[in-house]
Amino acid sequence: MISLHVAHAVTRLLADGVNNPAPADPTNGSKGANLLISYAKWGSLIACAIAAVVSGGLMGVGHLSNRPDNADKGKRSLVWSMGGVIVTACAIPVVNTVFGAAA
Repeated sequence: MISLHVAHAVTRLLADGVNNPAPADPTNGSKGANLLISYAKWGSLIACAIAAVVSGGLMGVGHLSNRPDNADKGKRSLVWSMGGVIVTACAIPVVNTVFGAAA
């Protein structure tokens, strides 16, 4: 019972001594880092859009040329490109929030 009280007192003493600093911008307000991140955001959305268009073409070519394997590849790539859009669309606000909190 005494060891529990001692452990609680030590934990409280250690917890009071630890400070919680505010978030700091690791780029020190560099415009280049923000520009690079914004290019990466747009680049990922553009890559997903290109993949969706190409996969639609692959499905069409696969069905017209009687190659069902190409049509299946097109369907899978369309699903994955839509998944990429969803992940990117969810990641962009997270990145904006993290960099907004650090500013």
